Amino acid sequence: MTSQQRNEIKKSIEEALLETQFDVENLKELTKPISPENSIGRVSRMDAINNKSVNEAALRNSTNKLALLKSAISRVHEEGFGTCIRCDHEIPFQRILIIPQSNLCVHCAAC
Repeated sequence: MTSQQRNEIKKSIEEALLETQFDVENLKELTKPISPENSIGRVSRMDAINNKSVNEAALRNSTNKLALLKSAISRVHEEGFGTCIRCDHEIPFQRILIIPQSNLCVHCAAC
């Protein structure tokens, strides 16, 4: 992988970090407890509780993605960056651009 490609990947990771941090902050707001004294109606309360569960799952996924992105940006200029951790083959440049936190090649990620 060339240094130009690494710089392009670093830029992609930085953009993904900002986007994911924004998502995490928004999801934290959406997952705050639902106050029982709000008179929103039984069906609406059930909807709110269901939406809260969905948002909590999204928050877990975004938090995990954020940790992986932080790890990736710290390793982007290391020698082993861009190498699959399972099979030791090079991860295609385009895959890293699309999924910058990826540390598996397409084949190993599918298994």
